[in-house]
Amino acid sequence: MTSDPDNPSDPIHSSGVDLRLATLVEELQQSLRQGDIQHIEALCQEHLDLETDLRELWAAMVAATVAGVQFRMQDEDLEHQSPVSSATTLSCQFNLPVRQGDFELTEELGRGGMGVVYRAHQISLDREVALKMILPGRISEPEHVERFQQEAEAAAQLDHPGIISIYEVGKFAEQPFFCMQLVAGQTIGELGQKQFFKQQQSAAMLLEVSEAIQYAHRRGVLHRDLKPSNIMVDGDGKTHVTDFGLAKRFTHDHDITQTGAILGTPAYMAPEQASGGRGSTGVHTDIYALGAILYFMVTGRPPFSAATPVDTVLLVLDEEVTPPRVLNARIDRDLEMIILKCLQKPVNLRYRSAQQLVDDLRAYLNNEPISANQGRFSSIIAAWFSETPHAAVLQKWGVLWMWHSVVLLIACIVTNAMFLSGFDNRLYYSTTWTLGLGTWAIVFWKIRHLRGSVLFVERQIAHAWAASMIAIALLFPIESLLGLKSLQTAPVLALISGMVFLFKAGILTGKFYLQAAALFLTSLIMAAFPKYALTLFGCVSALCFFIPGWHYHRHKN
Repeated sequence: MTSDPDNPSDPIHSSGVDLRLATLVEELQQSLRQGDIQHIEALCQEHLDLETDLRELWAAMVAATVAGVQFRMQDEDLEHQSPVSSATTLSCQFNLPVRQGDFELTEELGRGGMGVVYRAHQISLDREVALKMILPGRISEPEHVERFQQEAEAAAQLDHPGIISIYEVGKFAEQPFFCMQLVAGQTIGELGQKQFFKQQQSAAMLLEVSEAIQYAHRRGVLHRDLKPSNIMVDGDGKTHVTDFGLAKRFTHDHDITQTGAILGTPAYMAPEQASGGRGSTGVHTDIYALGAILYFMVTGRPPFSAATPVDTVLLVLDEEVTPPRVLNARIDRDLEMIILKCLQKPVNLRYRSAQQLVDDLRAYLNNEPISANQGRFSSIIAAWFSETPHAAVLQKWGVLWMWHSVVLLIACIVTNAMFLSGFDNRLYYSTTWTLGLGTWAIVFWKIRHLRGSVLFVERQIAHAWAASMIAIALLFPIESLLGLKSLQTAPVLALISGMVFLFKAGILTGKFYLQAAALFLTSLIMAAFPKYALTLFGCVSALCFFIPGWHYHRHKN
């Protein structure tokens, strides 16, 4: 019995595909852990017949990672539960009290998916401390041990009253631990579930948190997982930042790029974290999270929330945040502006540093003008011209758009030359613009398919392009029915193309508003100079495709 390689339903062929996929799963998992999105592209190029399956597997792994992070974070929120609730719902790892070395564990304060926190008495210094240990089952998992050590190392670099201090690192009964400052109180998340924070109180508390984060940034530490459950509030109302498990060292000259890696809690993560494959994390990532915390404090809910973590990530990527005053009309406009400036999707529209956020919060508390209100018009314009998360597909179109600009320019010059030579047979023009460009459109789409699976957003844009081609093709019979001369409706070509670019601007990047405006203006010039209308249209439309094509081709490389 032989296998038919062209028949996917053939059992031998199917089993061979399954075997090959199984051997590639480990590589995909490794790429996901390392945030190496380029490796999945290389695998797809290497195994073209498995591309669809590989991309579906990758998407499922990323979705599972996001969901796992969310559930892990929800579990770890229990680490800051009150002693009463912890004692009644969580079993102790040791028979308390227990003493070993310089510490006596007296009470379990809380535990999560990775660690457990105990109240302890440090005998040599006669003081109450908190001991955080990695759970026994996690010691064999390198990524959990690494995160545990990373948290201790990052926090140990910091000595600030607004950051929970790390005193020492060691082992208790052969289990890694770090000893840290004991803060009696509740988290902002716990307090927010019971009552709304007052505006002045919210601004004052976030001012303290922002000062602590600015200090961490100056020391080269990025938190990357700021959220209400990671901010402790003591009995005096003072805030303390904790849980540096996703912290990362960075230099002030470079952001931390985490291409392909999805780190953080979906409801409070910045778009550049949620996208995984685009952008880089940096101080702007923590600033977004600070704005999200303030949003929660004054509205009682995070900026984005959905039924599942994956749906929440999609909201973070695609949707604009609901203004806080829509949820709570009593919020001051200045405070709302501070929040919205933090939550801008384009990183260049947020505060450039935590210190700028500190300055605005202090100005708000002192009834002074805030910088978030300055340059508001320019910020709106910048937002209009920013990229959407879907702009990533343009990297696949770069070379194709450059070729398309050449084909379009040639078609326009040939058509104009025919017109100037006195050709009045519509069939010549119709053949060039329907059969000629239609054939190129099919070739374009076939080449695009060879470069990888086509996304839903690309199909939307392809439909808009197809609609424009149908409209252009119908101009020739419409001219005939109206008794108009050949190419008398040529200015409409620029209007149709301008509408397509306006559509692309809304889906991909606001920069395409410039192309749309240029084409609309070109239609008026074409009407004023009908003899050279097609050449004018060809030059402008070719540039509209070539410039972004060249830009995104270079960006890809």
